[in-house]
Amino acid sequence: MMGENQKQRGITYIKQFYLFLILLLLSQGVCAQSREGVKTSTDLLMFLPSAVGAGKALVDSDYKGLLQLAETGVTSVAVSYLLKYTIKKRRPDGSDNHSFPSNHTGVAFAGAAFLQRRYGWTWGAPAYAVATYVGWGRVYSKRHDTWDVLAGTAIGIASAYIYTRPFAKKYQLTIAPALSSCGGCGVYFSMNF
Repeated sequence: MMGENQKQRGITYIKQFYLFLILLLLSQGVCAQSREGVKTSTDLLMFLPSAVGAGKALVDSDYKGLLQLAETGVTSVAVSYLLKYTIKKRRPDGSDNHSFPSNHTGVAFAGAAFLQRRYGWTWGAPAYAVATYVGWGRVYSKRHDTWDVLAGTAIGIASAYIYTRPFAKKYQLTIAPALSSCGGCGVYFSMNF
């Protein structure tokens, strides 16, 4: 069992690491960054809010929170990919037909919303800053347009709101992938009122 002093030291290290990464981001001249550099940074930073959330949950022995984070992430990714392969919108850079919605933004905002809902604005505000950078970076690097990013943001935040409060349990919410006998795919959604 972790002592209170060790727990506080762990939280301090996480906050310092988080602050360091944000300052590193802000210290880079936005105009000086190449589109490819911004794309690469968003490929990595999309996971930061969720990684911080997982670290905080583990340090606090908050296994319920860890489960909620996992459910949030899985839902955000599943909905994003379902829409990507259904809508098939061309990317602004022309690389493929999986632009809508932005999964990078969805994952980043899912982690940020989880941190804010579960642990408060002290953890959520920096996470939202990172997620906002990810969204901006996806547009700047021409991987998405603004609508793709806004849809990803909505999916990520909605996923966190479903799982990080008693809403899902209160209304017996069930969301699951579904296959039809015709070979189509979709999402099964049920809820009691």
